[in-house]
Amino acid sequence: MKKIYAYRVAFILALLVLLLAACGEKSQEDVLAKLEKNMEEMTGYKAKAEMAMNTGQEEQKFNIEIWHQKEDFYRVALENSLDQKESQIILKNEDGVFVLTPALDKSFKFQTEWPENSSQPYLYQSLVNDVFKDTEAAFETTENHYIFKTKTNYQSNNNLPSQEVYFDKDTYTPAMVKVLDKDQNALVEVNFSNFEMDPSFNEDDFTMEKNMTSSDSADEETAGQVQETASEDLTVLYPLFTAGSENMEKKEVELENGSRVILTFEGDKNFTLIEEINHTAPVLSSPQEVNGEIVNLGNTIAALSDNTLQWSYNGTDFTLASDELTREEMIQVAQSVQGQVAK
Repeated sequence: MKKIYAYRVAFILALLVLLLAACGEKSQEDVLAKLEKNMEEMTGYKAKAEMAMNTGQEEQKFNIEIWHQKEDFYRVALENSLDQKESQIILKNEDGVFVLTPALDKSFKFQTEWPENSSQPYLYQSLVNDVFKDTEAAFETTENHYIFKTKTNYQSNNNLPSQEVYFDKDTYTPAMVKVLDKDQNALVEVNFSNFEMDPSFNEDDFTMEKNMTSSDSADEETAGQVQETASEDLTVLYPLFTAGSENMEKKEVELENGSRVILTFEGDKNFTLIEEINHTAPVLSSPQEVNGEIVNLGNTIAALSDNTLQWSYNGTDFTLASDELTREEMIQVAQSVQGQVAK
């Protein structure tokens, strides 16, 4: 009887071990397999998130709406929480990649492989690709998340070498992303509040015409505010970061409907900063073509080419040009211009 009892106990214990194993945590390989399956089977997604950036002089926060339709259609609407009148849209359709500022009737068309050419903390497939590319990615689990710590690929910013990506345990969709600097400080944080897989889309959701059209009364009011700003005098802004150079000349050029200011900096790295009031056009204008990258400066999206950085903010167009500044230094100069008091 004792032997039979012992066998029964051993059998029950073995069953318990098997049951516990079956109910246990997923392995890194299990999670990777599920992420890969999601990528293969989904037709697209709609998501909402908040992104906080500490890469400039002050923290900037964006409300983001992300749409993706397979294979290659994207719409990323970024609204600055403190300055909603200059919301911007990154759009990719069969005609190319665009950055739109509807309130200013301003658009850039990029000759770029976005989003594949760089890490994108708010795009699901970009996060999954970063996880798969890093064969040394760290993996851990919490009560609600699977967490991967991976290398990043930011071509224009080497100060953000790694990230922590939190995937929801139930849906395997992104819940939070922390992009880290070399000291492991989170300089960019994206928190997803909603994620819908396989949604429906209208036929014109990814067209430039629909996304540049302002039908909302708030947008019409914004356009009026921008037009009113255009009639005012230009407030010249100076960068706090100058890469060891000094402002040697300020030249003002009178235009038909305003003025343009050209600031020349000389020293360790020579560069020129041009500022002028943006004038909204009465009809949809053709996009300005750029052979370069899309760069988020913190409170606006910029167009970065080999030696030029262009952006608009608060009704003013900025152009930074230099043959001597590195790409990272150009971004630092541009970020330090935002909101600085004129000399």
